[in-house]
Amino acid sequence: MIDSKIGEMLKKAETIGITSHIRPDGDAIGSVLGLGLALLNAGKQVEMVLKNGVSKTFRHLPGADLVQRSFKTSNDLYIAVDCSDMERTGGVLEDRPLGIVIDHHITNKQFGQVNLVEPEAVATCAILAEHMPAWGLTIDEKIASALLTGIISDSLGFRTSNTSAASLRTAADLMDNGAQIHPLYNRALISRPFETVNYWGYGLTRLQRDGGLVWTALTLDDRLNAGYLEDDDADLTNILSSIEEAEIAVLFVEQKSGHVKVSWRAKPGLDVASIADSLGGGGHPAAAGVDLNGSLEEVKEIVLAKTRDHLRNIMLHKGNVN
Repeated sequence: MIDSKIGEMLKKAETIGITSHIRPDGDAIGSVLGLGLALLNAGKQVEMVLKNGVSKTFRHLPGADLVQRSFKTSNDLYIAVDCSDMERTGGVLEDRPLGIVIDHHITNKQFGQVNLVEPEAVATCAILAEHMPAWGLTIDEKIASALLTGIISDSLGFRTSNTSAASLRTAADLMDNGAQIHPLYNRALISRPFETVNYWGYGLTRLQRDGGLVWTALTLDDRLNAGYLEDDDADLTNILSSIEEAEIAVLFVEQKSGHVKVSWRAKPGLDVASIADSLGGGGHPAAAGVDLNGSLEEVKEIVLAKTRDHLRNIMLHKGNVN
């Protein structure tokens, strides 16, 4: 039913705008490019927009040079991919009506006219790979590369707890369509510029632990001193999540204009999306985030208090705390 509805909307629209969330990760970028390139191949006029553009890590992907930072024209149909709510688009849609939302975040607000939301999916790119043929869209080598990149990125190389046999089969299908897993995996997860690793160093020198809670912060000065040109966390959250003793890891990244990006990572079985949601953010049970107004110290105090309470309640429920 939903596939036929989306297929009809795509067929009817001559011009289509696609966007995703601010500070886009591999799944957001792969979703925009994968769907956008498929629609271009189908003869549609397409605007692909990301508020913060495409990060250096993913600029090798076909079509990355087509991504704009704002919509230049009025389109018949607008689509948001890998995005849980309107605010996360960064305002690029303004007053434009949103037709379709395609996402896998459990905290998705169902904010489109038609919402294809599958929280059990390993990545939004996996949802697209599985549904696009039903919409009359074909997947060639370039599209497959974008979609496989999103799956690799969001699953941390098929290591997250929601990686399933189905997601592995989807990845294999994309490889059959021409995607080369080895270079895509390396670019998404392994290869890092010197500036990125240098940036990590500033955060790692501040690393702190309180029982099963681990956290650190990155400041605007760190970014400047490291020569890191992006405004994201440079995937340091995934480094923190590898700490054996960490039940929950939190990373605070200072942003311009007096706000802070907060990212949580949790071990399987724990839910940090509920913490993020209570603060106006969202995500997945094991990986969530929010942007909060305030100084770095103010935000840290609020977030760490909530996270400590959350973790303590979990441990009490498990009988691990007296």
